[in-house]
Amino acid sequence: MILEIKIPSPGESITEVELATWNVKDGDQVKKDQEVAEIESDKATLPLLAEQGGKITILIKEGEMAKPGDIACKIDTEAKGAVSEEAVEEPKKEQKEEPETKKVEKPAEKEEVKESKPEKKQTASEPAQEKSPETNDVKVTPVAQAMMEEAGVSVEDIINGLKRISSREVKMVLNEKKAPLPTGNVEYEGRKEERQRMSQLRKKLSKRLVAVKNETAMLTTFNEVDMHRIISLRQTYNEQFIEKYGIKLGFMSFFTKAVAKTLKHFPMVNARIEEDQIVLPDFADVAIAVSTPKGLMVPVVRDADKKSIPQIEQEIADLAKKAREAKLSIEEMTGGTFTITNGGVFGSLLSTPIINPPQSAILGMHNIVERPVAENGQVVIRPMMYVALSYDHRIIDGKDSVSFLVKLKQYIENPEGLFMEI
Repeated sequence: MILEIKIPSPGESITEVELATWNVKDGDQVKKDQEVAEIESDKATLPLLAEQGGKITILIKEGEMAKPGDIACKIDTEAKGAVSEEAVEEPKKEQKEEPETKKVEKPAEKEEVKESKPEKKQTASEPAQEKSPETNDVKVTPVAQAMMEEAGVSVEDIINGLKRISSREVKMVLNEKKAPLPTGNVEYEGRKEERQRMSQLRKKLSKRLVAVKNETAMLTTFNEVDMHRIISLRQTYNEQFIEKYGIKLGFMSFFTKAVAKTLKHFPMVNARIEEDQIVLPDFADVAIAVSTPKGLMVPVVRDADKKSIPQIEQEIADLAKKAREAKLSIEEMTGGTFTITNGGVFGSLLSTPIINPPQSAILGMHNIVERPVAENGQVVIRPMMYVALSYDHRIIDGKDSVSFLVKLKQYIENPEGLFMEI
């Protein structure tokens, strides 16, 4: 039985996706529920699973765009056993032999075009012997081979159809003969450039970032936080925390809890604009920015104001792992009311984070640096962190933004307040 595997729908608003990666090759034997490919949309990456085991036939190439419901591949469930390398290579040999037989039949046509050149007057067998090594070295994709067979043309016909060769092509060929370059790399005059296809996620992120700068009245205010109380707590209870929960006690859970409690005091910072209305949620769904190889993802910790620090820490760890493995669902990345981003893990001392729409504010955490500060009339060395709040000035006044950071500072510098209803 031939089973069709269709492109899944990442969400209602998504009409086009990119087939990012095939984890198997055309003709491979796959198992039931095996992840055969990754589908990438502008919001998330989804796995494409084999519904049954069998031999796979790939229909959509890597990098091609498709719509939800399009057939990505077919699986022949009656084909049993692993496909051997010999079985995969034999058809390729047959495909390469076919152009050779055609080359023997067409030398007369080639000579008619170039009959003005005496050196080209050769027997019918000689041109095939000269050109077969060249055509045999040409790699043809399965889709291209199918198109050529349907049109009745050979590799030689395609090569002869390339009418113009520039210096760039000549240099590329000469450089490839010296040392083959990875796909997407271009080398010229001893210098190299690498070209990478921009993912759908990064394309969408780029558009959103530009839109935020153009469509909001974004402003950033700063403060600094003394981290020595939080650091002391972590050092005291980290081993017990690991024994009980299996993960380390980090800074992000403290900041998430502090933000959720602070938002209760300043609900406008938690608000958003919808047309001509201001929407003020009575809950705090805090989004945490996570850097992944495919771009920035922002999973959401729901009802962070109602959860304990251990619960938040575990949830952040689970979401971050899913994000790096490209296994986040659309639901896990939508609906946040406020965002936290931590550039400090990369060494950032100070920055102005960009709002994550439709939210109206974002908190930026930064690197912890020991600095001399005045405390009770004395100069002491403390681990200090700059914090930044970027906000939409259309609905958040300067008073609220500054007061928000002051209250947040109080919670972090006196963490016992995080465990009490104050």
